[in-house]
Amino acid sequence: AWQLGAWCGTDAKGRDVLARIVWGSRVSFVVALCAGLTSLVCGVTWGALAGYLGGRADELMMRAVDALQSLPFVFVVIFVITLAGAWKTELESAGVSREVLLYVLVGAVSWLTMARVVRGQVLTLARTEFVLAARAQGASSFFVLRRHLVPNVLSIVIVYLTLSVPSILLTEAFLSFLGLGIEPPKVSWGLLAADSADAINPLRVPWWIVVFPAAAMGATLLALNLLGDALRDALDPRLAEGGARR
Repeated sequence: AWQLGAWCGTDAKGRDVLARIVWGSRVSFVVALCAGLTSLVCGVTWGALAGYLGGRADELMMRAVDALQSLPFVFVVIFVITLAGAWKTELESAGVSREVLLYVLVGAVSWLTMARVVRGQVLTLARTEFVLAARAQGASSFFVLRRHLVPNVLSIVIVYLTLSVPSILLTEAFLSFLGLGIEPPKVSWGLLAADSADAINPLRVPWWIVVFPAAAMGATLLALNLLGDALRDALDPRLAEGGARR
């Protein structure tokens, strides 16, 4: 008696669109969370070490980043998914599904830009007075990185991480839309977009299958971008100082 109707309608198979939107958001956000954590750990560590060490070590580490960024991401995904299809039984027995491969692939490229951002900030901070004073007192490189450099770039890292989550969500949706990401019967926002495209035909356009998933994704991306802008304004000391002067 307390059961609710399909507020956003149903698809061609009679499945509730609202339930699929909510259920699919879990997969999309898990992909974004895994890629974000990978970007935070790998990008900050790699970029901080490259900027602090400098010299030949910095050159080699950043050339490795350039080499990884030069790889065409879509072709790499197609290649890995093709190999996964050939070894599907062995991978499933080891607990590795296509969903796990998607997490790994998206996370493998999400930290590259973060490493560049952190390296640039560390290069600037490494020449400041408090870092030079810590070195003069005999502080180790690990202590300088942990106590002085990394905490001073965390505000920029948090802002960039918040702003990169929407692009990660779009990447997952794009791959799933092409059939390279999440597989049915699981659902994600990319699969909902694919279902929306299949539902459109010259005779009948079920608008609710197209409008509601697109509205949910658009509202989420807008909210995340607004959150990133708000964090940038709150954590940037120059903007805070300008607001205090006004």
